Amino acid sequence: MSTTLPPHVSDIREEALARIRSAATVAGLDGVRREVLGKSGTLPGLRRGVGALPPDERRTVGAAIHEAQQAVTAAIEAREQELLDTEPALPRPLDVTVPGLPVGPGGLHPTIQLMYDLDDAFAALNFDRYAGPEISSELYEFDNLNFPPDHPARESMDTFWLAGMEGREAGGRLSLRPHLTGASVRYMQEHEPPFRFVYPGRVYRNETADARHERAFYQYEVLLVDEKVPLTAGKFLVDTILDTTFGHPVTTRMRTGFFPFVEPGFEIDMQCQVCSGRGCRTCRQVGWLEIMPGGAPHPNVLRAGGLDPDRWTGFYVNVGLDRLVMMRYGIDDVRLMHSAGLRFLSQFA
Repeated sequence: MSTTLPPHVSDIREEALARIRSAATVAGLDGVRREVLGKSGTLPGLRRGVGALPPDERRTVGAAIHEAQQAVTAAIEAREQELLDTEPALPRPLDVTVPGLPVGPGGLHPTIQLMYDLDDAFAALNFDRYAGPEISSELYEFDNLNFPPDHPARESMDTFWLAGMEGREAGGRLSLRPHLTGASVRYMQEHEPPFRFVYPGRVYRNETADARHERAFYQYEVLLVDEKVPLTAGKFLVDTILDTTFGHPVTTRMRTGFFPFVEPGFEIDMQCQVCSGRGCRTCRQVGWLEIMPGGAPHPNVLRAGGLDPDRWTGFYVNVGLDRLVMMRYGIDDVRLMHSAGLRFLSQFA
């Protein structure tokens, strides 16, 4: 049953209903909706002031505002349906003889492009390409790689364990792979040495994202196994990767480093290509960027792969592929490459 509205509420309602009846487009109708019913509209504004009225007026005015809102809402919905039924689907007649808009060029993501370039370079050197599963286990990601039982990388601070893994261990404890190195043991178990292979892919770490770190990123790992593999073979692998990436020799350095899966192990750095070694945000002002660990496979890793460490040896390199892309194109923030921003990606089309 209709209520006699206070004059100020009645005026707002009648003005709104008149504007709704005269609205010629859906866009104009939306303007009325925002001005009258929106968060900052006239009727919600009146409702917020009801609490300041004398107690005997609050119920009457509140009910009047509610009725006005219902009336305006119903009128807008009815008028909107009328406009939708009568408005043309296109703002002007469609001329099918007018040429369409040209299709813009597409291109590979810069990380994928570099991955393919490295694949081609190593294929020319008779390296196989291998792909392991993204969901792996503690057995392959840690036990087979000579990680001690109390190594911090086994905990959730670094590794994304699947739900329900509490109390499980070894092959029964599953995770997203935190690195690619576990795939090397899978390959050894499936093939007869000697062998040389690459295995690129995405890995997952429980990292705090910043300009140099992401939770999901790409690595590119290379492993050469034979009866006699000198350390100079490792230098050759590094030179192949960097020459392919940049098209020119790159200054590198190898520092002694400890990794459970190699012995001896090295930290391999390259001169920052963004600042040419002068120091910048990407290299944290030191002029060098750590790009890969490397070294000879640890005897326990070879044993896990079914090889005799007294006969076989080799050399690993594990490349942070996203960091190489940053160097190749002068990108100073790894997060840009995972943002799906078209303004960024269109530069590589």
